[in-house]
Amino acid sequence: MKLDTSGLESFAPLSAPIDDLCPDLSAPPTFDLPRSADFDGFQKDAIQMVKPAKGTTTLAFIFKEGVMVAADSRASMGGYILGPGLYYVDSEGGRLKGTRFSVGSGSPYAYGVLDNGYRYDMSIEEAAELARRAIYHATFRDAASGGVASVYYVGPSGWKKLSGDDVGELHFRYYPVAPSPTEQEMSELSPA
Repeated sequence: MKLDTSGLESFAPLSAPIDDLCPDLSAPPTFDLPRSADFDGFQKDAIQMVKPAKGTTTLAFIFKEGVMVAADSRASMGGYILGPGLYYVDSEGGRLKGTRFSVGSGSPYAYGVLDNGYRYDMSIEEAAELARRAIYHATFRDAASGGVASVYYVGPSGWKKLSGDDVGELHFRYYPVAPSPTEQEMSELSPA
């Protein structure tokens, strides 16, 4: 079986060169520079305009005493606590009401801690520790999370920041360094 190519042979060539049809294709690609005498200042302002308004890992849960909210500081800014309910709002505007949520790149790790330790009848101190541990574990496993684990309590009389702990220091609180057996033996030997 032979392929019929007769239609290709009678095709008329373009009547104008490609440069005349689309002159932008022949020019080298360029970007316009901003019209500013202070280019460094322009860059600093531009960085502030694109700064994200959420943490890389943010979590919240409802418990008997109120709402506990925690976030890492790697990319956190702005207020995100509003009202006694807890809602997850997706990028399309859909809202989901719930008792606990975690969002961001570290959220799978935070959910693991929340799923293991969450109880509705926790005290404020227990809830704060659970939130702190969940953020710490997210920052330990997720390279995009880190900085300070900030924990907030929202109750009947408003909200209050309970703590702001450096996640590097939290690591040594949760996993204290113990001397190895060899180091232990060496420290027990007294000089002769």
